[in-house]
Amino acid sequence: QVQLRESGGGSVQAGDSLRLSCAASGFTNGGNCMGWFREAPGKEREGVAFIYLGDGNTYYTDSVKGRFTVSQDMAKNTLYLQMNSLKREDTAMYYCAADHFLSFRDCLPSSNPLFGTWGQGTQVTVSS
Repeated sequence: QVQLRESGGGSVQAGDSLRLSCAASGFTNGGNCMGWFREAPGKEREGVAFIYLGDGNTYYTDSVKGRFTVSQDMAKNTLYLQMNSLKREDTAMYYCAADHFLSFRDCLPSSNPLFGTWGQGTQVTVSS
């Protein structure tokens, strides 16, 4: 069983940076997919960034492309989301999720994936 726990959220001003962490336990192999999602009041859950652990391939939604970077540190069993140039529109509860998929495309939003393991979330608030 994979367990995830997010941390690193906080309240910052527009233009600032934050790095979210997702500590994972229970992994026995690579080749699965992890994603960062966010939920903001009045908005649907949005997939923000995804990484295919088998090869490190990444995907970003257009609204964060060029500003956010998802990465993994396998030695620390941790997934990161580096968020730069934060905007007020980035304010949301951020969650990491993980599951196993047959391909990277299968875990991306276009495939409407169902992630089985979720963290508790960490709040990011951006003021301007």
